[in-house]
Amino acid sequence: MFYGHEFGVTVFRGLMSKKNLLWYFSETENLDLVIKGINELIKQKLTILMIVCDGKNLHLSSYFPNIPLQMCQFHQIAIIKRYLTSNPKLLVSQQLKQIAELLPKTTEKKFQILLDAWYFRWSDFLSEKTKINGTKKWFYTHKRTRSAYRSLTTNLPYLFTYQKLSKQYHLKLPNTNNSLEGSFAHLKDKVRLHRGLRLSRKLRLINQILAGKAPDFFH
Repeated sequence: MFYGHEFGVTVFRGLMSKKNLLWYFSETENLDLVIKGINELIKQKLTILMIVCDGKNLHLSSYFPNIPLQMCQFHQIAIIKRYLTSNPKLLVSQQLKQIAELLPKTTEKKFQILLDAWYFRWSDFLSEKTKINGTKKWFYTHKRTRSAYRSLTTNLPYLFTYQKLSKQYHLKLPNTNNSLEGSFAHLKDKVRLHRGLRLSRKLRLINQILAGKAPDFFH
């Protein structure tokens, strides 16, 4: 989460406890901090059943091959909407958006069947090309729809991890990081109330809120 161009905070939150376990401040998005944080939690001998993350962090699997990854389904649906818009005009895009929105309500097998059926119907349409006049160059005519489909197929191995592990451990594991997003919204509201703070005090305030403490210098 970033506060304008000032700084960002990387937060690790417990899936079951819904408590913030660890956090780091930084000036930019930093994969090294994510790796550092996971290693720190491992050193603390915490049990990590899985990691829920957005699409940018799915390559964590190459650093932690023994920890299952769950792609946040909320983020996946948001990606599809960015490609197709919230109200796509083409039927092909409308159908793909409807399939994506079924993610929280279906299983991997059923979702794969729907996705394959959609592609079978529209594969010729998706293969249409537009030539650039006066050149031998071309591009796919419906590249945003193609990109939305590719996003789903690429991330599919990580979209239903929670279902497999929920059965394995007899637990109700989350399919999104909404708990963390809600924590961020609360944090931003608190910081917004104290907009005039110096950076050092702002960081101190965030530290105390993330730790679940009442700010000690506003009483």
